[in-house]
Amino acid sequence: MKWLFGRRRDTPLWRDEFAISTADERYVNRRQFAKFLVLTSVGMFVGNAWILLRSWWRGEPVFLPATVGRVSELPVGGVKLFNYPGERDACILVRLAEDRFVAYSQKCTHLSCAVYYAREKGRLECPCHEGYFAIEDGSVLQGPPPRPLPKVVVERRGDDLIATAVYVRPQGTPA
Repeated sequence: MKWLFGRRRDTPLWRDEFAISTADERYVNRRQFAKFLVLTSVGMFVGNAWILLRSWWRGEPVFLPATVGRVSELPVGGVKLFNYPGERDACILVRLAEDRFVAYSQKCTHLSCAVYYAREKGRLECPCHEGYFAIEDGSVLQGPPPRPLPKVVVERRGDDLIATAVYVRPQGTPA
């Protein structure tokens, strides 16, 4: 049996793998460093592959139509706050003309402060860091917001205003 397992050792094998003295703990040999790099790279590859697979399987989001208000309740220049598509997704609806309605997410794209409609200036304003958005298309007019407000698609069906989708326009693309 001696020839099968090699010669008998006086010190246990674990002492070679785990340093006991503090002087030996400070140094990392090349093999340990290479192991760390390989395992980290494999972990990052698996994580990115998982994100890619989830995005393929998820597909496009499905938005259920929801009634957000009535035309008769909202005067020209009036504002209505509502939640769409979820209960925590605050939105703002503005009636610009007799037959023209616009709706956007109420969360500023900078730090998620609530935006409000400044009727006299004709824009949406974020009070936290003076970010301004155009009321016509939600684009950034001034301030630190990095991208336009997400637009909520609103359809008029009789006297009802129905939210049907949310459209996120990347910065720099035309409305």
